[in-house]
Amino acid sequence: MVTEPESMNEVIYFSNRTVAEGKGKARAWVYRKDCPKCKKAKMGKPVVKGKVKIRAKEYVCPECNHTEEKEEHEESINLEAIYTCPECGKEGDGTTPYKRKSYMGTKAYIIECEHCQAKIPITKKLKAIKKKK
Repeated sequence: MVTEPESMNEVIYFSNRTVAEGKGKARAWVYRKDCPKCKKAKMGKPVVKGKVKIRAKEYVCPECNHTEEKEEHEESINLEAIYTCPECGKEGDGTTPYKRKSYMGTKAYIIECEHCQAKIPITKKLKAIKKKK
């Protein structure tokens, strides 16, 4: 069972999408991870002069300044989602590793429907799944 975040400060990724040309929908997020060293604060991108560094290559703990490389950090967290399946129409929830995979020629996070095992892609904004000709 997944729990929805109370605030955007709790997450590093959030998406609310319609999938399969409006037949289904998905709301997905990734919670910020606790610092593995001090376990007191949540890891986040570095803050420089009061602003979060958007394209940072590492995640930093605000308490102890422990750093982790971006790839290493993102491999250890999971994306959670609540969805309405475009195939069977049922609602459900699921988790998947926070890593985009190729799905019909487009990079996407892929959630599997718990009822019919259909793949539900969560793509970047304005990215359409390529159709077979």
